[in-house]
Amino acid sequence: MHVLVGYATAQGSTRGVAERLAAGLGRAGLKADVRPLEAVDDVGAYGAFVLGSAVHNQSWLDPAKAFLRDNPELLGSHPVWIFSVGMPGALRGPWKRMAPQEAPVIVRSLPEGLPYRGHRLFSGVIRASQLPRGGRIRFRLMGGRYGDYRDWDAIDGWASEIAAELLRT
Repeated sequence: MHVLVGYATAQGSTRGVAERLAAGLGRAGLKADVRPLEAVDDVGAYGAFVLGSAVHNQSWLDPAKAFLRDNPELLGSHPVWIFSVGMPGALRGPWKRMAPQEAPVIVRSLPEGLPYRGHRLFSGVIRASQLPRGGRIRFRLMGGRYGDYRDWDAIDGWASEIAAELLRT
């Protein structure tokens, strides 16, 4: 089966997650293409979709939401998994405990009616240079820590779960 691992990224962290997911699908024997969602021109060539976006203000980036809005019939008739890349791993204290509550908010911000088999919220990379001065101050006041918080084992595990499900069908 040919799988599209499509993504929208702001700083490259989500692209890294998408590449890792595609590599895991490939190790399982599936053909997986990694593409920015705004560059996908032959959506009909794929039998399954793993779609993700960086999260800003508890919402996917516009190119990712546009892809979902523009392809409802095709996505509705194929297996779809979605993932979001945010910063829960960079938080501490009460903010860290609240981070899991972000996933349902993100999903509610997506176009209605998208049937998907699973959603994962992964942590990404956050650097001081990615935030304006006010954002850096707020981030530090929230107890945020800069760094790469991608959990490669969790990403690999999810890729294995998706591959197993696709290979059963």
